Amino acid sequence: MADESAREPDDDDGVTDPGPAPVIPASLLKRIQADPVRAPELIALAASERHGPAARDWLAEQAPGTSPDKLAKRAKRTHARYARVTGGVTGLGGALTMVPDMAAAIWIQSRMVFFVAAAYGYDPLDPMRPAELLTLYDLYDDPVEARKALDGAGRTLAEAAVTRAISRSDEKTLVSRLAQMALKRGASRLAGRAIPGLAVIVNSIGNERQVRALADRAIAFYRG
Repeated sequence: MADESAREPDDDDGVTDPGPAPVIPASLLKRIQADPVRAPELIALAASERHGPAARDWLAEQAPGTSPDKLAKRAKRTHARYARVTGGVTGLGGALTMVPDMAAAIWIQSRMVFFVAAAYGYDPLDPMRPAELLTLYDLYDDPVEARKALDGAGRTLAEAAVTRAISRSDEKTLVSRLAQMALKRGASRLAGRAIPGLAVIVNSIGNERQVRALADRAIAFYRG
């Protein structure tokens, strides 16, 4: 696959990279398995805790007066690369790694959104950022509605029995909920992610494209 980032003008010189590729916490995977229906909300809450401070620190490293568009473009390019590489690795397991792959893809996507928000002057630690993330995924009509759902998910998270075994129906629900996020406008490729070998290609291409598409929506949203 040709590197899409190579075809973009490299006019973001002087902007530092947003750190290393993020790794989704094992504890978060357990939480979404324990409460599959609320997987998007749990991911958004965890993303706020992890990615908000990282985005704030990254922004502080940039030279004063750096163009917000330059910052956002670097966030987009870097996270697209992370998604491509990570997708190829997790695709080696086919169906066995489908859930971890989709969760990892969403984790990278969510981080990118917090960095784009920071680029345009929005406080990445504000409690509305995870709500806006869910809205950008088209899971809620507006951030206020999403914030209410996040408040409810927080209570559920505290009560969840994360050690219980996930049932077959729960597993299907989890795949469905993750697909709503990770495979937006591309759910037809879900079957390809279950085949070892083919999944390497499907994941690499699909994950990168999803990051770029979400980045464009985030840039339009935060740029105003």
